[in-house]
Amino acid sequence: MSEPRELTVTFVPGVTPGKWIHRWQERMPGVPLVSTPVPESRQLDAVRAGEVDMAFVRLPVDKTGLHVIPLYSELSVVVAPKDHPIAAFDELNVEDLADEYLLADPDEFPEWRDISTEIAAGTRKPLPPMASIEEALDLVEAGLGILILPMSVGRLLSRKTLRSRLLHGVEETSIALAWIDSMVPLPDEDEAVLQEFIGVVRGRSAQSSRQPSVQAKQDAAPKKGAKKSTTPARTPAAKSKTSGANLRGGGRPGGKARAQKRGRR
Repeated sequence: MSEPRELTVTFVPGVTPGKWIHRWQERMPGVPLVSTPVPESRQLDAVRAGEVDMAFVRLPVDKTGLHVIPLYSELSVVVAPKDHPIAAFDELNVEDLADEYLLADPDEFPEWRDISTEIAAGTRKPLPPMASIEEALDLVEAGLGILILPMSVGRLLSRKTLRSRLLHGVEETSIALAWIDSMVPLPDEDEAVLQEFIGVVRGRSAQSSRQPSVQAKQDAAPKKGAKKSTTPARTPAAKSKTSGANLRGGGRPGGKARAQKRGRR
């Protein structure tokens, strides 16, 4: 398989691509893998612009013009100041947060929206400006509300002043691998590298027949039954000499008849 110079991938906060990078380096040492973190708000910008080959994204995303393969799901946590009542529990249900102010668009968490007392009473205040998760956590620190985050993001952005607890009753978030669905077929070698990486992140073994690298080795290997003869070709003279030596009664002409006569004596 002809290999391109490198494979480029982006990933959102909470995704830890180290295990896939390690496997890639073992299997495809001739193709460097370059991975770059990007904020979730711009998780598809680079791949849509053709600046990278693939992107690890957090669903949901606009799938228009993309191939998207879901990889795994993760639970959520609720984040609040360390002196908040949630700190007394290991796990909570979304119903326990009905009286809280959620620093997020309620439509992103319909399970909370539908039981929120302030939404039911029509008293919910507009969201303060927040340009990133870090800025939202600043507001949580200030006691202005709570956040619901994917567990991996909560761990990544943990602070001593905050507490996160496992939250049940909200939909799990999913991580997926996305790349451009090109109208023009990619060159065979580029397509093979993408498919190789897809196999790596989906857990296929290095010996899987679905991996392009394995298929290339199989295509290059000699086919069964097509054995090359190592025996020199016999000349007519050699055939005659050899066949005479294998006759019963010796190698001389008429030896078989003489042997039969001796047997009747």
